[in-house]
Amino acid sequence: MPAAKLNIVPFVSVDSMMKLVLAIGVERFLTELATYIEEDFRRWELFDKTARVASHSHDGVIELMPTSDGHLYGFKYVNGHPKNTREGLQTVTAFGVLADVGSGYPMLLTEMTILTALRTAATSALVAKYLAPKGARTMTIIGNGAQSEFQAIAFKAITGIDRLRLYDIDPSASRRCAKNLAGMGFDITICASGQEAVEGAQVITTVTADKQYATILTDNMVGSGVHINAVGGDCPGKTELHRDILLRSDIFVEFPPQTRIEGEIQQLDGDHPVTELWQVMTGKAAGRTSDKQITLFDSVGFATEDFSALRYVRDQLQATGLYEELDLLADPDEPRDLFGMLLRADKKQGGAKGAA
Repeated sequence: MPAAKLNIVPFVSVDSMMKLVLAIGVERFLTELATYIEEDFRRWELFDKTARVASHSHDGVIELMPTSDGHLYGFKYVNGHPKNTREGLQTVTAFGVLADVGSGYPMLLTEMTILTALRTAATSALVAKYLAPKGARTMTIIGNGAQSEFQAIAFKAITGIDRLRLYDIDPSASRRCAKNLAGMGFDITICASGQEAVEGAQVITTVTADKQYATILTDNMVGSGVHINAVGGDCPGKTELHRDILLRSDIFVEFPPQTRIEGEIQQLDGDHPVTELWQVMTGKAAGRTSDKQITLFDSVGFATEDFSALRYVRDQLQATGLYEELDLLADPDEPRDLFGMLLRADKKQGGAKGAA
C-alpha cells in the first residue's frame, strides 16, 4: 500500500488515471488488466457474488457493484443515463473503492469512468480469446460512442483484430472513432448501415446506449460461425438483439442471476441454458466447438471485473506515484476517543486564532 499513515488513502483522480494509462500504454494496460480479470474468473468460487443493487428512474439507473474474495473488498458506484449525451454529459460515470477485509479500512479510492471503459473492453477481448473464430481479424462495431475505441484497441491487443467496420446512426460518431484510431494499425471502413457493417466480419460488437428494447441486429444479419460481443444491453428494458438470434446462439454469461435480469437473455425463458465464463476459463465447460457455431457473449459487466481493475490499479501505484493522498479516515491517538480528537482540533484552531 503506497501510503504509510493509516488515515491516508491513495486517491486516483481522472487526471492521474489518464497519466497512468498513458504511462503504461493503452494496449499494455488492457492486456495486463485482462490477465487480472482472467485470474479472478479462474478463482470465481472464492468470491461473494450478488447481482448489482440498482436504483432505476425514468432517466436512467444508479448502481452499486460489490464483491469480496475474503481478503479484499471492492465496490463500484456507477450510473447509466443515456439522455446525458444530449446535455453534454457522460452516459456513464463511476468511482470505486478497494478495502482490506481484515480491518475494513479502504486501501484505494479511484475514478472508474475511464477505468470501466478499459475493464469492459478488456473483458470483451478476453472472452473473445475463448469464443471468437480462430484467426478472426475483422470486427464490426455498431454503436460508435464512448466505448468503441477501447473495444477496438483491446481486441487488437488481445486477439489480433486489425480490420474494423464501423456503423452508427450518427455518422459523425463513426468519423470521430476512425479519427481517434488513426495510426494505430487498423484498416477501417465506415459503413452506411448495420447490414453493410456486418458483411465479412467474424466478430460483431454491439455497444449502443439507448435504454430501450432495440433491434440493432436482426436474425438475417447474422450468419453462421460468428462471435457476437453484445455489450449495450445491460439493464432491464434495454436490449440490442432480435430474440431469434439468441435462439440460434450458444450464450455465455458472467453471473446468470444478474444477466437474466439485465442482459439480452431477459428476452428468453428463465431456464434457457447458458454457460458461465468462469467454467470456460477453468476448462469445466466448452467454449467454441465448431466453425459454424454462433457464440454470444451477453455482456452486462460484473463486480469481479471491477474488483480486478481495482487490484490492477492498486498494484501500479507504488512504481508510478500517480495518486494523491486523501485524509479520509479519522485516526485519533486513542481509538475510542473520537470526540476527544474533535476537542483537540478545536483547541488547535483556537490557539491559532489567538496567535493571530
